[in-house]
Amino acid sequence: MTTAILFGAFALFLILSVPIGIALGLATLITLIITGSLPIDFLVMGLITAVDSFPLLAVPFFILAGEIMGRGGISDRLFNVANSLVGNKTGGFAIATIITCMFFAAISGSGPATVAAIGGIMIPAMVRQGYDKKFSTAVVAAAGSLGVIIPPSIPMVIYGVVGSVSIGDMFIAGIIPGLLVGISLMVYAYFHSRKHGYTGTGEKTSIKNIAKASWDAKWALLIPIIILGGIYGGIFTPTEAAVIAVVYGLFAGLVLYRELKVKELPSILINAALTTATILIIVGTATAFGRLLTMEQIPNQIAQWMLSISENPIVIILLITFLLLIVGCFMDTLAAIIILTPILLPIAVSIGYDPIHFGIIMIVNLAIGFITPPLGVNLFVGSGISGLSIEAISKAIIPFFIAMLLTLVVIILLPQLSLYLLNFKA
Repeated sequence: MTTAILFGAFALFLILSVPIGIALGLATLITLIITGSLPIDFLVMGLITAVDSFPLLAVPFFILAGEIMGRGGISDRLFNVANSLVGNKTGGFAIATIITCMFFAAISGSGPATVAAIGGIMIPAMVRQGYDKKFSTAVVAAAGSLGVIIPPSIPMVIYGVVGSVSIGDMFIAGIIPGLLVGISLMVYAYFHSRKHGYTGTGEKTSIKNIAKASWDAKWALLIPIIILGGIYGGIFTPTEAAVIAVVYGLFAGLVLYRELKVKELPSILINAALTTATILIIVGTATAFGRLLTMEQIPNQIAQWMLSISENPIVIILLITFLLLIVGCFMDTLAAIIILTPILLPIAVSIGYDPIHFGIIMIVNLAIGFITPPLGVNLFVGSGISGLSIEAISKAIIPFFIAMLLTLVVIILLPQLSLYLLNFKA
């Protein structure tokens, strides 16, 4: 009865378009009131204890760092570097856009933030270059999903906290899969551009141009090196790295590039605070929701059901992948990680999957959810920038979805892609 009330109320609120964090909290509250199995204080304690975590402090600071760097002229300079490398090739602007998103992903840790920061610049630029607006928007929306795969990644922080897994190891493990996903998107962008005659800029690629663009962007290019190098070198923790990213972003924007104005700081802080508040509400309510599920033995029941279907690890991991792809269409990534990690991680470990490798599988799965309707957050951000309908963007993004799905299969079948760099950890 408890399970039926919990999921029924949650489904009803989703149908009514109640925000995911509020829907999770209300579903939990209604279940507690109707069943009387636990005091209402259970929800309040869940909200408090869920966010009482030092590693979780990385989330607001990475969000703030992304806001600062998005306004500080860093996006433009990163694109200039990418464009100097591939801009003269067929589909060069599209490929340069994907590379820029990969750079920015190593700064922001967020998919929607990457789409907003890069899309506002690149969608109009690609259209001026002769690219179709639907394709241009799809490129940015798909590449924006790299924001949660390439470290530092906010979902990786959440997975590390919930699954009791090293966040630093998750960051290291995400590098090669993130690069693979980015390359798969570039491959499709190239063939699509060649088919539709999207030529390059005509400017010759030269060491001089690359060196000039790289020198101009040197302070921007140093950011991921400082953040990731410091974490991997054991100099500071991911949480401390997030604080350093904020300080460095302010210094680069205000002093080095001088494109960030002091008068813009209040709006940056407000935007970061609103995003952080939204995420922390989801974290708190999803934690209470997940604990209630655990008390009702739902994770054990799901595990037993999956293992009863087959004991073959590949079959089970494909079932989990299918479940995550469906969940990603309807549920926020962070909520899905908090609720599903305690359910799925023990199953994955029981069939021989490394917790780090499984974390990467889970996050790549849910990253695809950023471009799948009806939730598809990146689609909505891209729609807001381009003015196109969600339906139009959804059709254009299907080939990118297929490219990401094929890459996910490779990541599942070859765990060494995720775990290889961990062999060199300091």
